[in-house]
Amino acid sequence: MTYCVALKLKAGLVMLSDTRTNAGVDNVSRFCKMFTWTNPGERAITIMTAGNLAVTQAVIAKLQEEIDDPNFQGETLLSAPSMSRVASLVGSYMQNVQHQWGGGVSAAAEMGATMILAGQRLGAPPRLFMIYSAGNYIEATDDTPFFQLGEFKYGKPIIDRVISVDSTIDDGVTACLLSMDSTIRSNLSVGMPLDLAVLPTDSFAFSERRRIEAEDPNFYAMSEAWSAALREAFIKMREAPKWS
Repeated sequence: MTYCVALKLKAGLVMLSDTRTNAGVDNVSRFCKMFTWTNPGERAITIMTAGNLAVTQAVIAKLQEEIDDPNFQGETLLSAPSMSRVASLVGSYMQNVQHQWGGGVSAAAEMGATMILAGQRLGAPPRLFMIYSAGNYIEATDDTPFFQLGEFKYGKPIIDRVISVDSTIDDGVTACLLSMDSTIRSNLSVGMPLDLAVLPTDSFAFSERRRIEAEDPNFYAMSEAWSAALREAFIKMREAPKWS
């Protein structure tokens, strides 16, 4: 399984994904689920993936091949005139792969895949989309400025409670990391290392794009501090009014 989370804040975009895939407790692998592209000064884009690995890898490969092909005449991630056109492009490839391979798969659910697309191009605000297997998509709004993929239930409460469009990027990064930490602690199908990307508004370049390994001391310290804070908060609840 997987867990990916992305925030759309006034200050910018924050994206975080794990790297674990598994087909049972004895078949665990690591695959990157975050992919980034930049055209310095003009646009920066991130895609995170979940679901059927063959489907998502095929879509990412096709998107990259067209960027790399100097003779390709159609729209690419780096030439489409808007982020909504980029979302439509990714959605069409999702749909094409489903149709191409669907006849050879016993159940449609086995072909299921979902992607989060985040980015900004010159002259437009940062945008965040959830793209489904059918090729359709929805966009994050100020009321719901985040999307999650995969095993999101363990990490959703902190995002719901502390994040708004006015949150700072630093708070967004912290919330995403704590959300991931809660998920890792509660679900064995989500695991380290993690991939983090941060795109400040109107920068058109990632201020952070790095991998966080399992032995990362800062992540471990943050995880321990959060556990201690939760235990302390629980103890303080002894002073709260009791149910009669």
